[in-house]
Amino acid sequence: MLVAACHTAPPVPSPDSAGVAPASPAALGFDSIRLDSVTVYLRSQVDSAFPSAVVAVGRHGRLALLSAVGHYGIDDPRPVTPETIYDLASLTKVIGLTTACMLLVDVGKLNLDAPVSRYLPEFRGPGKDRVTVRHLLTHSSGLPAWRPLFREARNRPEALALVDTTPLDTVPGARFVYSDLGAITLMQVVERITGERIDRFLDRRVFRPLGMTATRYLPPASWRDRIAPTENDTAFRHRVLRGEVHDENAGRMGGVSGHAGLFSTAPDLAVFVPWLLDARGGAAPGHGPGVDPPVVSTRTLAEFLRRQDLPTGSTRALGWDTPADSGYSSAGSKLSRRGFGHTGFTGTSIWVDPERDLFIILLSNRVHPTRANTRILQVRPRVADLVVAALVSPER
Repeated sequence: MLVAACHTAPPVPSPDSAGVAPASPAALGFDSIRLDSVTVYLRSQVDSAFPSAVVAVGRHGRLALLSAVGHYGIDDPRPVTPETIYDLASLTKVIGLTTACMLLVDVGKLNLDAPVSRYLPEFRGPGKDRVTVRHLLTHSSGLPAWRPLFREARNRPEALALVDTTPLDTVPGARFVYSDLGAITLMQVVERITGERIDRFLDRRVFRPLGMTATRYLPPASWRDRIAPTENDTAFRHRVLRGEVHDENAGRMGGVSGHAGLFSTAPDLAVFVPWLLDARGGAAPGHGPGVDPPVVSTRTLAEFLRRQDLPTGSTRALGWDTPADSGYSSAGSKLSRRGFGHTGFTGTSIWVDPERDLFIILLSNRVHPTRANTRILQVRPRVADLVVAALVSPER
């Protein structure tokens, strides 16, 4: 069953909602035939890497490509559309949590180098007084990657109490460990500062102002037919998940967390990325009428998007990742060093190249009906490389 955040469910978002305007690939510096090869490739991966996928490629604040391939799932043969809604999984960490932190840092309410305990006194244990907000954003806090909160806790308060008292595995700043527990901790910091649950803060400050009408936690039942199903959950909820967050721990927390829980569409995310690239000016191609989009200073934006080198050699920016210097990267091998992005376990990813003013959004439900299929690991870099190879005018 889908759970709505309020008693009156919002209307199903319209595909005609304001968003990023399309443009011909040639007008944005692409060879159209080469760019079409992205869709051709994704179509070849249907039923081997995922049931469905939607890809959006944009440049200079406009869309060069928006295409959908495949069908909703094994029991729903309908073809997906560009407006199909996907479980973002860990893209929640950047679209939601990191953005919230960026806004709070920019107005001086959150200090990146302050101890977490300043904001969250219950975050306690040996060595935890040395953990800073920056450590949490770079996954270098020393916290473990995960624990089975969905088995250990009965509700959100119990889950948060367990996270707050989880001991560190390593000294803060010494080692990179991608940590959902760190994201949950940081979410609590945001909620403590703002005085409201993170879903309400993000809806009020980010999604509604930007006109992202299909982006939210806890999608209502009226959206169900547009949501791509994820896994047949045999460990916790014992049903095929559709409109319920895939992540078990986020599910135990009522569907709202800093590490997972957001649902969205490629067109909505195609509004978010151009805003992020020019947040200092409040630019928002899809912002709602009469609502000012959020504004972030150049200094804050630059700090969040640069490699922190914490710990030494890490590719992480604040919240975001950057392309690896060598070896495997979901960003492929052609993005610039200034690129940034993130992935989500359900088969989602965003990669942005500020030098080329380029973004690549890929949403899929690769965990349907099971998470055992990991071919998305090869699909993501291939898509990124095909997009960059299609550029014939790579400069801004």
